Amino acid sequence: MTNNGREHGIEIALESTVHGGLLGIPKGAEAIVVFAHGSGSSRFSRRNALVANTLRASGLATLVFDLLTEDEDSIYENRFNIDLLGQRLLGATQWLRQQPQLREMTVGYFGASTGAAAALKAAAVLGPDIRAVVSRGGRPDLAGAELPTVQAATLLIVGGDDQVVIELNKEAYAKLRATKELRIIPGASHLFEEPGTLEQVARLATGWFTRFLTEVPQPIH
Repeated sequence: MTNNGREHGIEIALESTVHGGLLGIPKGAEAIVVFAHGSGSSRFSRRNALVANTLRASGLATLVFDLLTEDEDSIYENRFNIDLLGQRLLGATQWLRQQPQLREMTVGYFGASTGAAAALKAAAVLGPDIRAVVSRGGRPDLAGAELPTVQAATLLIVGGDDQVVIELNKEAYAKLRATKELRIIPGASHLFEEPGTLEQVARLATGWFTRFLTEVPQPIH
């Protein structure tokens, strides 16, 4: 197992806005997971931190950054502006492609809540450049018409007690054409606050990203 790369604060300038982020790069990392958190969350979310720590312990680099500035996040409607969130994620991906230490890494997205829809929309735009997407308690249905065009291997994780979101994930799952899996964690609510449930999310995400970001991709026929 690779040593857990310590995170450090960064700033990403995207057009007229500057976004804070946390970047962690374990020694020898060849892949990076960019986090797209959802409504009302930030780069300091303990849920994101637990998942990111687990990923880095497995040798994957992580970039957790705020899709919205503090002022933007104070406007509730912005949290559900999937086009805006998706553009910010595309901008962050372009930024990392400009960093010498990151530009050659394979890329995956980890999305939560509305951030899952943003991740899928961005993945649809970037095609094979995004190898894998994991959604935790997400709203992939909000990605709409882009779902069938996503090429990234997609794992949808939902809490077993989150009935409404389960149904929305099933609808989105049916529209995905890429490699896909839907995992329901028994006894978990929307935020996976029950003991051990978030750890299950982290293990599933780590397995998915390790599989699809570090293995040699097969040609598409």
